[in-house]
Amino acid sequence: MPEPTSDFAVQAWLDALPVEPARAALLRCCGSRRWVSGMLAHRPFGSPETLHDVARTVWASLEREDFLEAFSHHPPIGGELAELRARFASTADWSSQEQAAVVGASDETLLQLRAANQAYRERFGFLFIVCASGRSAEQLLAALRARLENDPALELRVAAEEQAKITALRLGKLKP
Repeated sequence: MPEPTSDFAVQAWLDALPVEPARAALLRCCGSRRWVSGMLAHRPFGSPETLHDVARTVWASLEREDFLEAFSHHPPIGGELAELRARFASTADWSSQEQAAVVGASDETLLQLRAANQAYRERFGFLFIVCASGRSAEQLLAALRARLENDPALELRVAAEEQAKITALRLGKLKP
């Protein structure tokens, strides 16, 4: 099938899909089942702007458990590539693109990322979520370290905002 050439092509494709294929496509963008159900309930979107507005509105209506479910569908920044490919096969290509800068990072930076990720998980109880596109491994490490200072309620909100950014990018990557 041809690749979409615009947000309009993605939106039109999502509007035309039967429910289960649309559910699967949306789940690739965000791992929260309630978000996916909310999106499906608002179809057809009719325009790319409405698609993105609905995505933000539905996301903002969710609760902690929904956010955590979405977070659980992400690989850790700087994780083992072979393990990540197996575990996150449906989004591995997107995750690899989103974390491309990490691949070329030094061993020292990767070890620091791994240690900071572990400290983050111990502190907050969930995976460090960040929109990594266009950011170097060093920038991601600095962001992770800075966010370790947040209180848990603030950090959940920050992570949810980062997830919303990731979801918006992934909506644009869907292909018929």
